[in-house]
Amino acid sequence: MKKINTDDFLFDGKGKFSIVNAATKVKDYYADKEDYEVSLSEMQKKMDDLQDKMFAHNRYGLLVVFQAPDAAGKDGTLKAVFSGVNPQGMRFYSFKRPTESELDHDFLWRTNLQLPERGTITVFNRSYYEEVLVVKVHPEILINSQKLPAENIDDLGKVWKHRYEDISNLEKYLFRNGIPTIKFFLNVSKTEQANRLIERIEDPTKNWKFQEQDVKEREFWNHYQAAYEDAINATASEKCPWYIIPADDKKNMRLIVAQIIIDHLEKFDMDYPESDVSRQQELKKLIKVIREQESL
Repeated sequence: MKKINTDDFLFDGKGKFSIVNAATKVKDYYADKEDYEVSLSEMQKKMDDLQDKMFAHNRYGLLVVFQAPDAAGKDGTLKAVFSGVNPQGMRFYSFKRPTESELDHDFLWRTNLQLPERGTITVFNRSYYEEVLVVKVHPEILINSQKLPAENIDDLGKVWKHRYEDISNLEKYLFRNGIPTIKFFLNVSKTEQANRLIERIEDPTKNWKFQEQDVKEREFWNHYQAAYEDAINATASEKCPWYIIPADDKKNMRLIVAQIIIDHLEKFDMDYPESDVSRQQELKKLIKVIREQESL
């Protein structure tokens, strides 16, 4: 596999992110299918080793956020990248349309309930960013469903500005508590998205993935692209960056995502806890007890 320079996909808030200039396809990092599978397997093993150390060290947490248009490959990427990582240190949450109970709370409430514990990696399949993406494209959701006081939504421009600030402040807060956030935008082209939606229709085994609403939402493609661009520009920072991942090739996308997560885990100053001499002596005594139990 070719070396992946993850900085090629990083946006940390310096300058301005332009979605029309963001690649949806780059040259392959793998030579063929076998090379891809071997490389991904090696990455999974490395990630598992790092996560195991993280779990034992119990000082850091990691929040990994995935945002993308429909059919960009979020589910398959999560399955491929994290396969083989010990589940005791992993948490996965998929956020769909808010329930009535969730709408009775502030917009960050339901995701705040699932933030990472120390020692764990928590993955959000969609997230609080839906509140400045879907809700921004369809402001009637904000007006008719989110139960905000009328005076709080009389200026929608301020609503989005304040939500960007709230999200950024949350991520800064987590970072200061040893829980950084990695944010992935899987950037699929409109043509590739169309091909994948058609495949879901033509392949009976994939019909369950297809929803008529996906076709309706394609009518708002340009609106969503603008919403993603605004959100990324407003919330990217050096400590809480976005990664813009070309998503037209799923294998490339998965290798890039895996390498970025590994790079972040390797930055943590962590190790397995060491026991002192007295503790080691106590443990050695137990070896005899364990051996004696064999004859019971």
